[in-house]
Amino acid sequence: MIQYGRSFSFVGLVVGMFFFAASVTPSLLPRHFVTQGLLSGFAIAAGYAVGFAAVGVYLLAGFRQPPPKIQTISRWTSGVIVAITFMAFLWRMTFWQNSIRELMEMPDLETAYPFRVALIAILWAGLLIAAARWFLVACQWVSAKLERFFPRRFSIALGFSLVAFTAMVFANDVVVRSLLDAADSFFAQADELVDDGMDPPADSSMCGSDASLVSWETIGYQGKSFLTTGPTSEAVSQFWGKPTPPAVRVYVGMRSRPTMRERAELALEELKRAGGFDKSVLVVATPTGTGWLDPSAVDPLEYLHGGDCAIVSMQYSYLPSWITIVVDPRRSIESGLALFDAVYDYWKTLPASDRPRLYLHGLSLGSLGSERSADLFKIFEDPIHGSVWSGPPFPSQKWRSAIASRNPDSPSWLPTFRDGRLLRFTGESNSLEPDRPWGPMRNVYIQHASDPMVWFSPDLAWTRPDWLNDPRGPDVSPHLRWYPIVTFLQAAFDIPMATTVPIGFGHNYAPASYIHAWIAVTQPKDWTNEMTTRLQSDFQARATPKP
Repeated sequence: MIQYGRSFSFVGLVVGMFFFAASVTPSLLPRHFVTQGLLSGFAIAAGYAVGFAAVGVYLLAGFRQPPPKIQTISRWTSGVIVAITFMAFLWRMTFWQNSIRELMEMPDLETAYPFRVALIAILWAGLLIAAARWFLVACQWVSAKLERFFPRRFSIALGFSLVAFTAMVFANDVVVRSLLDAADSFFAQADELVDDGMDPPADSSMCGSDASLVSWETIGYQGKSFLTTGPTSEAVSQFWGKPTPPAVRVYVGMRSRPTMRERAELALEELKRAGGFDKSVLVVATPTGTGWLDPSAVDPLEYLHGGDCAIVSMQYSYLPSWITIVVDPRRSIESGLALFDAVYDYWKTLPASDRPRLYLHGLSLGSLGSERSADLFKIFEDPIHGSVWSGPPFPSQKWRSAIASRNPDSPSWLPTFRDGRLLRFTGESNSLEPDRPWGPMRNVYIQHASDPMVWFSPDLAWTRPDWLNDPRGPDVSPHLRWYPIVTFLQAAFDIPMATTVPIGFGHNYAPASYIHAWIAVTQPKDWTNEMTTRLQSDFQARATPKP
């Protein structure tokens, strides 16, 4: 056991401990101690690899090791520094976690369980490093066998390549594929669940009813929720103080038709049947990975327009967005494009004076699919009227291009784009400047400074991001610092937890943000500031947990 311990790279362990210290500093979201422990374990393993590789490069470059006495002094000195740093950063963990929680209006923690974090991290890092060492042993064994037939250096390179290729194939085609198949099967079964209260609509005009072209059994859990839990016509009429027509909602599930194009065609035919093109406002909405449409986003629209609106959407995945975006982000793009093409190609054949205004909407992965669906060259002939996108994920090219081209005096987390006539950004508070003039097409991105789905990027591993420049977002800890590799790991671990924080932070977007965005983009008729305040209060009351 002692011999095994001595076999570890001392420099690797030192760097790994410094990586651990950096990993317990704040990131975008607060973390549970188990999540923090796993993250810190990855950080230790990554730091060990960096230190081990640095020693290898040093020796390959021809430098000699220092004399034994110098090595001993260096080890004791660095060991003391590491121990002090390790304990100091553990001691500050609770303070750092609370620095995020305070900004997100969450109660302070009495403790972040630093020693539990350290134990989990060390055990997990040990497993990761052991796996890496076995990988190197396998490389050495294969290389030794190859030396019978090839020169030594060529054998080392070929042995490493063969083992790496085998490991990648095993990881991708066996481990990862099995996990993804299991996840897909689990979420597919969850999608088929039907709560006792989710009965088919009795109104024959509604999607999923007996008269509907879309079979209720094929819609899926999220679609059924969207179709049955929206505002009633009575509630909207009561808000307006006069009778209002029922809004139109159309949703097509993955089991409704075998291909995306067939599902899009079915959605179009159902939209026609339900009277969606007779409304004043029509929204083509791309859902999240699970097929979910945020009620905070879609419900206000029906109040704003007194039921004189229609929303059409279709499912493209069973998996959560943070998994789908890694596995196959093109699903949302292809689905959004298929649905928009079907609706737009029919919409533009209608008389301009007798058709609804056409808008796009998407949250999270749905934002990625939605923003790519309306090709500018296609809609030049007959422009749509605008869009509301929220929580755009990091692969969103149009969003990223707009951020890169923002006015230089604006921060990336709340940018201004040119004169604001075409595109505006907003976040935790309303920043849409309603008094400034708009152009004929109005587009809004809603984004939080603390949303890891938005701000994660592979280049976080080696580049300090703009969103850490001053001034920072109001929900980003002032103690957050950029560290190479570590900040990348922190943001990656934040993504699955992005919706675990209160509404208005992280990847949870508040109804108030959507209300302001839809008002700015769709310009509801006869709407007043008093009605805005009343609607915000109503949705705030719904979002507030009851005692």
